[in-house]
Amino acid sequence: MTDQLVGRPEGLSNAIRQFAGAGMAHMKKYGTKLETFAKIRAKASRHAARNPLAVFRNVVSTEDVLAAPMLWDGVLTRLMACPPTCGAAALIVSESFAKKRGLRKSVTIGGQALTTDLPSTYDARDMIRVVGFNITQSAAKSAYEQAGIGPENIDVIELHDCFAQDELLSYEALGLCDEGGGEKLINDGNNTFGGKWVVNPSGGLLSKGHPLGATGLAQCYELTQQLHGQAGDRQVAGAKTALAHNVGLGGACVVTVYQAA
Repeated sequence: MTDQLVGRPEGLSNAIRQFAGAGMAHMKKYGTKLETFAKIRAKASRHAARNPLAVFRNVVSTEDVLAAPMLWDGVLTRLMACPPTCGAAALIVSESFAKKRGLRKSVTIGGQALTTDLPSTYDARDMIRVVGFNITQSAAKSAYEQAGIGPENIDVIELHDCFAQDELLSYEALGLCDEGGGEKLINDGNNTFGGKWVVNPSGGLLSKGHPLGATGLAQCYELTQQLHGQAGDRQVAGAKTALAHNVGLGGACVVTVYQAA
């Protein structure tokens, strides 16, 4: 794609190559430290420790993440990548079913947008765009406009953190900070409990698990639980507005805004 991928290790999956390449591009462009990505993974483990449904509930430190085997020297350790996991999810969509059982209907979809790859995804020959930055920006803008809010109004977020690098890029694409501002957001603690947003209280793909097709519904479940105030030890206090972000390379992105009545 660009010189960012020259000398890339052989035997690695395309996903590792693409997201490691995007992480390398961010490091070169903005001076982002490898430690910053490690902090994201450590945060995910702390959140997952509160989630009985998470696959990996052991807490790891930033130092543990940095000490893990390197998948791409200086860019990506094993603990910065979500492990392959099995899982399934099912959803019943029936108003009559809900009425018969007195189920709550206090959470609504305020905005939702699906975007697919744009010419700009590839024209710029930029790995950050290749892994979904532009389509995330576009979907988020549309979902915010539909809901009549901005990112500052979001309380809790479940986003696509297949790699720690992707989580940082998603902060910027979703408008939580300016481009290049992801490292400061993390260092300021604005991605966890006590900060401006709580990102992936479930533990995210990195710790909760990423069974691909089931991941989107898992995000929906987590955020619905949060907005109902039923998330137990991982409950985000006073959560009224939530955002889900999911992306698949080659390529589509969905951003959904959920709102509690």
